[in-house]
Amino acid sequence: MKTPLLQFTNNGIYCEKANVYLDPWKPVDHAIISHGHADHSRYGHKKYITHYRNVPIIQHRLGEINVTGKEWGEIFTVNNVKFSLHPAGHIIGSSQIRVEHKDEVWVFTGDYKTENDGISTPYEPIKCNTFITECTFGLPAFKWTPQEEVLENINKWWAENRAEGKTSILFGYSLGKAQRLLKYLDTDIGEIYTHGAIENMTQVLRPMVDFPKTTLITRDTKKEQLLGNIVLAPPSAHGSTWIRKMVPYVTASASGWMTFRGARRRRAIDKGFVLSDHCDWPGLLESIEATGAEKIICTHGYTDIFSKYLREQGYDARTEATQYGEEETEAALASKSTASV
Repeated sequence: MKTPLLQFTNNGIYCEKANVYLDPWKPVDHAIISHGHADHSRYGHKKYITHYRNVPIIQHRLGEINVTGKEWGEIFTVNNVKFSLHPAGHIIGSSQIRVEHKDEVWVFTGDYKTENDGISTPYEPIKCNTFITECTFGLPAFKWTPQEEVLENINKWWAENRAEGKTSILFGYSLGKAQRLLKYLDTDIGEIYTHGAIENMTQVLRPMVDFPKTTLITRDTKKEQLLGNIVLAPPSAHGSTWIRKMVPYVTASASGWMTFRGARRRRAIDKGFVLSDHCDWPGLLESIEATGAEKIICTHGYTDIFSKYLREQGYDARTEATQYGEEETEAALASKSTASV
């Protein structure tokens, strides 16, 4: 039986012909990394290859590593297997990984979204035979409101809180979501303060994007300075001692999970804004159709439901278990920074 071009192993997604792994979750010799989130870019590999914009991100997170940066569409060959990186639109520097050998083409998406957020290189559909897709939001209930409308509502919420003399605390992951929010906050309303995890990552990304001015919250910051202004913080900061000195405040979370009111209640959030760095249901289906792929592998999210639907539509679809799941790893990473601020 023919060995698949890419295999799912205990270490990660493996290309045996090239002896290369894609986003491996255990230490390996050669790793191609799709993007900088902690569940996809892990410490311990001997050699890393990623998009050049992701290089400073993973260096910031992982420290001294042997990493090579590539440009979009740049073909590099390993043992006659051709690899190239293509925009995933998920966060800054996020890539899909295209793998070609003879007449067979596979594409691994990592995480991706089709809406252009204005700071990440927009998603690019890639033709292939087999498409490895996430399905974090692979249910028909998930259908995103256009970004412009959501961001307008966030600024309106901030202005209303300022009029009431309250601090606005907006939660978003330190890499990706926080910068997407920051880019479009209206500084005519007030000043933008940041948690240490978000401030540090934003400084890494400032050479790539023109962000508004931010002020890091320190032990010397007085709550009077924050009143009427907005604070960007990772979700792990909610309920921490760090946040208690900001009373009176109003909290909000920007996440695809805010589609469900129950999620907001469980997290004790005052306001939810539906804004995701992943595809919604229509985005997933449109992306898959655009690839022309016959075989679809669903890796994380609503895998069983989504793959069943794809099979009903005539695709050869199946699921594979991985160790991806950015919420847990990103939250853990940010919580370490919370303790030091």
